[in-house]
Amino acid sequence: MEGSVPERLDFGKMGYGCKHYRRRCRIRAPCCNEVYFCRHCHNEATSMLSNPFDRHELIRHDVRRVVCSVCDTEQPVAQVCTNCGVRMGEYYCDICKFFDDDTGKQQFHCDDCGICRVGGRENFFHCNKCGSCYSTGLRDNHLCVENSMRHHCPICYEYLFDSLKDTAVMKCGHTMHCECYEEMIKRDKYCCPICSKSVIDMSRAWKRIDEEIEATVMPDDYRYRKVWILCNDCNDTTEVYFHIIGHKCGHCSSYNTRAIAPPVLPQ
Repeated sequence: MEGSVPERLDFGKMGYGCKHYRRRCRIRAPCCNEVYFCRHCHNEATSMLSNPFDRHELIRHDVRRVVCSVCDTEQPVAQVCTNCGVRMGEYYCDICKFFDDDTGKQQFHCDDCGICRVGGRENFFHCNKCGSCYSTGLRDNHLCVENSMRHHCPICYEYLFDSLKDTAVMKCGHTMHCECYEEMIKRDKYCCPICSKSVIDMSRAWKRIDEEIEATVMPDDYRYRKVWILCNDCNDTTEVYFHIIGHKCGHCSSYNTRAIAPPVLPQ
């Protein structure tokens, strides 16, 4: 290839890749010896195999060989092709064996997470208890849940820790995809699917229920019956008067409660 070194390094930049990444190489999967543009392409392909025992995921750190997309030369993992001299990824992480030409994502490697993330190192901090990087806006401003990101989204069931999608941290500290959270709220579901705590300020809704209960008189057979409830928001148990519309927590005034015993008449 002719031209200066910078021109040679940048040849083909943003011109190769897959739907997940712009990069000038493909990876040789150490698990099945097949060649894919990225681990996501590999995982999507193997998840569709008819034999469930053949389905598997690629471990990014185990990749040892890549194939240059410009000259088709297979070689050990490195940022620059040993044959044609192009840079196979403008961003390159030797730990994750990760290449990406689209540096507008502001990629950075987090040693504590052990993987590369996007969004700019200065915009994130690593929460040791939660076990993941969070936006700096959540520093000292979120409820820690141990390893809260190392589980599947409770809505779509995709693993959250290394998901390509944005993640929302709810008031309770549990996490899910932002798009799944927004869809849940759109469907008038306001409780965490994991712990059942309210995920938004429900005080106005509780006031409306107060008004409904005040305007709805129970029949004589039920007016003085009591029931034990558990509050999903504060975890307190309270004995309250039974009402068909709802039961208000005596501790935090939430109606996000559930009966833990059938209604009974007072002794």
